[in-house]
Amino acid sequence: MANNTFYNEILTDHNLHPYHKERLSDANLVLEGINPSCGDDIILQLKVEDGVIVDGTFEGDGCAISQASVDIMLDMVVGRTKEEALRIAELFHKMIEGSAGEEEIEELEEAGALRDISHMPARVKCAVLGWNTMKEMLEKV
Repeated sequence: MANNTFYNEILTDHNLHPYHKERLSDANLVLEGINPSCGDDIILQLKVEDGVIVDGTFEGDGCAISQASVDIMLDMVVGRTKEEALRIAELFHKMIEGSAGEEEIEELEEAGALRDISHMPARVKCAVLGWNTMKEMLEKV
């Protein structure tokens, strides 16, 4: 029970007090991500220099899960290379699919708070919206 409470606190904190929710005026990668099934809509903005994500923000509206997930994702990928960010995104997807091991989930740090989303199929698209948007952006660079 304490674990679920801890995970809920992480998600609530990132939803109510997102660190990365603002416009990034000097972003060089910008892509809108939409979840038409529930109306989540984000605009992901990254500043990538020499293959490293040096800054990242998002704008938009959506449910608590989509907003918290993209904020947690940005915490994890800012300061990392494109390749590291894509690898983390793959681990996140494995976790959501239920195929990640405990060590892989631990590597996801706060994103591990979303591990039980795999048991809520209607919410999976909410959780992966930011991750899919980032992946699409970085695979084009």
